[in-house]
Amino acid sequence: MDVMGDKATLFETGRFVQPSGPGETVATEAADEAAEELRHRLAAEAGDVEAMSVLGAMLLRRGDLDGAEPQLRAATAAGDRAAANNLGVLLHQRGYADEAAGWWRIAAVAGSTAAAHALGRHHREKGDEPAAEYWLRQSAEQGHALGAYALADLLEHRGDAGAAQWMRAAAERGHREAAYRLARALDREAPAEEDTGSDNGVSPEAEQWYRQAAARGHRRAALHLGAILEKRGELKEAGRWYLTSAKDGEARAACALGFLLRDAGDVESAAVWWLRAAQDGDGNAANALGALHAERGETQTAERWYRAAMDAGDENGAYNLGLLCAEQGRTAQAEQWYRRAAYAGHREAANALAILLLQVGDTTGAEPWFSKAAEAGSVDAAFNLGILFAGRGEDVVALRWYERAAAAGHTEAALQVGIALLRDGDEATAERHLRCAAGGGSPEAAYRLATVLDARRPLTPAHELGEPVHSSKTECEEWYERAASQGHRRAQVRVGMLAAARGDVVEAARWYREAAEAGSRNGAFNLGLLLAREGSEPEAAVWWTRAADAGHGRAALRLALVYARRGELVEGQRWADRAVTLGPGEVSERAARLRDALRQELSA
Repeated sequence: MDVMGDKATLFETGRFVQPSGPGETVATEAADEAAEELRHRLAAEAGDVEAMSVLGAMLLRRGDLDGAEPQLRAATAAGDRAAANNLGVLLHQRGYADEAAGWWRIAAVAGSTAAAHALGRHHREKGDEPAAEYWLRQSAEQGHALGAYALADLLEHRGDAGAAQWMRAAAERGHREAAYRLARALDREAPAEEDTGSDNGVSPEAEQWYRQAAARGHRRAALHLGAILEKRGELKEAGRWYLTSAKDGEARAACALGFLLRDAGDVESAAVWWLRAAQDGDGNAANALGALHAERGETQTAERWYRAAMDAGDENGAYNLGLLCAEQGRTAQAEQWYRRAAYAGHREAANALAILLLQVGDTTGAEPWFSKAAEAGSVDAAFNLGILFAGRGEDVVALRWYERAAAAGHTEAALQVGIALLRDGDEATAERHLRCAAGGGSPEAAYRLATVLDARRPLTPAHELGEPVHSSKTECEEWYERAASQGHRRAQVRVGMLAAARGDVVEAARWYREAAEAGSRNGAFNLGLLLAREGSEPEAAVWWTRAADAGHGRAALRLALVYARRGELVEGQRWADRAVTLGPGEVSERAARLRDALRQELSA
């Protein structure tokens, strides 16, 4: 049994010389201790019982059991209860547990709370829980912090409701492990965030006990306190507690400190702490080091750290190895690592494995892995299942998976749900999903939402070349512009049309040109119309040619008219033929009449 408590509590003398300050040298301390020991030795030789007890305690603390034992026995024989307790400690260290218990009993009966605590622990180690509870309760009820903690631990082990009372009592008396365990218990019992008034899901009382335990040097409490503060955004103080915990050997704190430093831009310092944590067996830190080396292109070093993460029991290492192999085109090895992580329950590895199988055409093998990942909570897997079933034509099942992914915030899934609902005529519900997807950054969703809102607007006079119709922007225009700014070509064309309707020709031309240069035939056609109106028909013909070559029938008809006016009848007839083929119907009819007229002119 270890020496229990601090010096004053353990030896019950209160007369140990405390260091006067951190600046005192080792030599001075040693000299003072030697002088103190000499003083007590002389007093003990003169028959001073209290000096015998203190001298024996000093020698016991130093590890000089042979020198301490005669002093403690002499003091015990003279009735000193502190000496009886310390004699028990000495005998326990020598391996004479039963004899030690006898002396602890004598000291405990005489009122020594430390001896009662030691005797209670002795009985618990022997399996005699009733006797252990009796003596631990004696110690605890007399205010002994270690006794209160040991009693709480015993009662908690038995599931006794009284454990919480004594755990709190031990914490209040300064026991750091009790303070930590009390904080953990309060943490687990904490109600929802809105009920506690806490902004990080931890009750203020739990945080208080974490703080007290951490201040007393409890490294796991310092780790938890750092996490609480980091979540709250108090990064500077969080870093201090992580550092305190990490210096005391807590690998998880060193890892967390590394991430904090990385986020602050100090990657080199982060790597130092990750290395320290990884060497202490922290798999998360090993993965972080692997990712760091992978980013630098040092794939062999990255692979070594990912393997170290696996050896530490972190299956993220296998998943990351799969990603590394996949990036290098080592598909077979990637599949092997994904499988290892997936069989261990890694949901993103299961999703990645399914994608890999899908890429090689193994749809049958992919589906169960998508399902396993989705059931484990992978939002991407749920979305991928939607794609899989939609590709088979099983739209009802696909929609169910899309809805599941959308409910978890998947942007593209929300878009697919919105499209399906629009197809089914449920515009109101579709709008809600499209808003979610558009808000999440989907340009297609923003465009489709705009078209829904656009369809509700009052009819405005038809326009083609930019006649002013209205001046203020509507919500649908704002969504069109958001989609357009993200590169959505149809949205760019529509924004151009709306700008033209307002009479803003420059803005219209800008959007038409952007769409046309991205490959939009409608953008090229409309840009041509705008340029022709401004008197730039040659440039307009260039854009109409691009649109017609991409299959735009009206652009082909415009070209036919341009060449006919120029007198280039053969070229005009060629474009008229193209317009007849491309359509739509109205264009085909007009183009056919123009073609026939050009043929007559050519044959005249």
